[in-house]
Amino acid sequence: MNYVIIGGSAAGVMACEAIRKRDEKAKITLVSDEKLPLYSRCLLTYLLAGQITEDKLTFRDPDFYKKNKIDAILGVRAKSIDVKKRAVKLSNGKSILYDKLLLATGANPKSIDIPGVDKEGFFTIRRIDDARGMIKLMDKVKRVVVLGGGLIGLRDAYALMHQGKKVSVIAKSSQVLSQMLDKEAADIIRDTLVANGIEVKTQAAAKEITGGKTVEGVLLDDGTKVDCQMVIVGKGVIADIALAKGSGIKTHWGFLVDEYMATNVKGIFAAGDCAETRDLASGEMTINGLWPCAVEQGGIAGANMTGEKIAYEGSLSMNSVEFFGLPAISMGITKPKTDDYETLVFENRNKNLYRKIVLKDNLICGAVFINGVESAGVINVLMRKRIDISGIKERLVDNNFSFATVMPLIKDNSDSFTAEEFLDTIKTYQ
Repeated sequence: MNYVIIGGSAAGVMACEAIRKRDEKAKITLVSDEKLPLYSRCLLTYLLAGQITEDKLTFRDPDFYKKNKIDAILGVRAKSIDVKKRAVKLSNGKSILYDKLLLATGANPKSIDIPGVDKEGFFTIRRIDDARGMIKLMDKVKRVVVLGGGLIGLRDAYALMHQGKKVSVIAKSSQVLSQMLDKEAADIIRDTLVANGIEVKTQAAAKEITGGKTVEGVLLDDGTKVDCQMVIVGKGVIADIALAKGSGIKTHWGFLVDEYMATNVKGIFAAGDCAETRDLASGEMTINGLWPCAVEQGGIAGANMTGEKIAYEGSLSMNSVEFFGLPAISMGITKPKTDDYETLVFENRNKNLYRKIVLKDNLICGAVFINGVESAGVINVLMRKRIDISGIKERLVDNNFSFATVMPLIKDNSDSFTAEEFLDTIKTYQ
């Protein structure tokens, strides 16, 4: 059997492990357009902040490919798929044949189409080379403008603040973290950022990057100009589904897969930030581009490529971040758009405390925590296991809510899981 994996990040590597565990003799070929293997993108902002060195980015030993007898083709991009010949054409002009193929191509950062994006000092940060380029210029930079008030943008801003730079965040939306938090929670985060020296301007967009060969400033759509020596775009990512062209593979936001991570084309699977799977909170098909989701999907896809039939239950949006000692966690649906949802809220702005639980038919569909995040793991499992919480609903946002609070529910569902299994699930998704 000849397995080909396109993509060398979390999903691709986990698939390799799952295949090798079940088939010691099969040929496994992994293709990645990056030259540096086995590093975690999630840690790039820590590298940018100077909190870790490059050797701390790796999530597997350097000899992983050799040890697992994987032919790793690095620094080469997969260009197209010939599904009739079962072949993948590469950017080096060569082609490789497959019996089973996994698309773990990940996602690309969203950029902006305005004058000046070709200047030195303009970056998106998704790959190690992006971080290296920014670090190389760091001594020449006094002020940075981050375009985008989402999770990526704010993490970049926080990292550069740690490097002693003055940072301005420009967000087109009316709040920061608009995909992660509701307005009330976002205001707490914004106030904390501003109080610690990060300038935040909402409902504004960049019109032009000014300067000569290098970045000298950003002109905004309201006519104001912000002087700076570096601009970073942190506006999220878009799934890399270019390989679908001409292949017959169905796509929407990403490669469409069934519960076994298989596409509509026989022998071709997809996993990670490029795969569109069922969302556990909404029931709709979507992409939750999270490292834990990619890890789980890659492992299941790899196993199923060998002939197993392991169903993937679905993904759940769950993000966590901490700025200046203030932790924030969100999961599932945080801003319901219809009236058939119920929300429970506790707020204490003096202590920067905020808790919100979103319910539908007495099932938890989403949650937001600012400070006091200790109960987030319990809420996560209640949501994943779709447990009726009507018996404890009024206690969900209490200060003393804990695992002990849900014990009656666990006893009522003892035919489905034990207290130990509940706790194990909490550890898995923490």
